[in-house]
Amino acid sequence: MAPTVYKIVPAQLWLETQSKGQFSGAPIDVADGFIHFSTAAQAKETARLHFSGQNDLLLVAVDGASLGDALVFEPSRNGDLFPHLYGSLPLSSVLWQKPLPVGQDGLHVFPEDML
Repeated sequence: MAPTVYKIVPAQLWLETQSKGQFSGAPIDVADGFIHFSTAAQAKETARLHFSGQNDLLLVAVDGASLGDALVFEPSRNGDLFPHLYGSLPLSSVLWQKPLPVGQDGLHVFPEDML
């Protein structure tokens, strides 16, 4: 059974997907041919490395099991296995979405229920 996986996404981009019923990815996802996700243990480092200081972000939690074989865990940063979705994300797989604000220390503040 696949765990909950997380996507950090600009709020405006996410808002634009709501009427489509699915998320096709951010520009980097489209360029790479899959949608990048992180596990709960990987999300903070992903935010630090790729979204440092960016405001107006959302953290989107997704039921990994609902994605079936399209969700593949592949080696990435430091050989760690990261979840990659080959295909669009159906919004029916989204468990929740929450703001991902930047704290006073410059790091993103993650929801307590995710940790």
